[in-house]
Amino acid sequence: MRFKSGLIIGIFGLIVVSLGGWFFVIGISLLTYLALLELFKMAEYTGIKPATKTTLFSCTIIIISTYLEIKGIIGKEISNAILPISSIGICTWLLLQPKPGKISDIATSIFGLFYLGLLPSYWIKLRELENIYNSTNYNNNLFSNLDNFSGFNVTLVTCLLIVSSDIGSYFVGKRYGKRSLSPISPGKTIEGLIGGISCSVFTGIIFATLFKWENSILIGISFGILVSLMGLVGDLIESMMKRDAKLKDSGNLLPGHGGMLDRIDSYIFTPSLIFYTIIFIDSFKIF
Repeated sequence: MRFKSGLIIGIFGLIVVSLGGWFFVIGISLLTYLALLELFKMAEYTGIKPATKTTLFSCTIIIISTYLEIKGIIGKEISNAILPISSIGICTWLLLQPKPGKISDIATSIFGLFYLGLLPSYWIKLRELENIYNSTNYNNNLFSNLDNFSGFNVTLVTCLLIVSSDIGSYFVGKRYGKRSLSPISPGKTIEGLIGGISCSVFTGIIFATLFKWENSILIGISFGILVSLMGLVGDLIESMMKRDAKLKDSGNLLPGHGGMLDRIDSYIFTPSLIFYTIIFIDSFKIF
């Protein structure tokens, strides 16, 4: 059952990444919607009562507006305004409840907005990278030397690096793991971390070469290390929240895998870092 669930998730991801456009936007919105429900369910186990409906709606709007901004349908100022306005709306909603909210209610709601709204929206920016080059909403001088970095290639490679890092850390950690990496997740080991980074770097070099990126070895190494580390951070953050809620999994949506948040935790912090790394590389002509 675990294998079947993993295969279905993988096929779904490959399809939406390949199709791009609104299919990708809807796919990201759906995944984050389900993950946010699980996040707030965990929060409720600790006595927190977040503004669930308002935050769910706001996160979806942030992701959709990112795509509309890239397409030039709405201005960058309008898109940038959604996050602070949503924050105000969430706080106002909590203020108007019969029983006044607590600091933890506000903090969890705003964190959910950032964690599963703003951060996942960078997947849209990665997938639409070549459209950003031509968008009037962006400074095109920042993307003057990135012709080989197509949105599909970068998005696909980033996803594959996360998968290869997970596989490497699992098998190496299971076979050679002895030293615990963090008390937050005792099953993770330093040996597993090294194995995950190594597999991610190896995969990065292969695909950077395949897609003919300049200085493919350096790019592959850089992306491999960054993605592996950010995937680990995302995993540990979710483990910390589950530990606080005294739960083994974030949910039971996916047989053998737990909840949706359990499956996408490694994908949350990664896209923003890769997006700005690409801009950094181009701006300073590092490679």
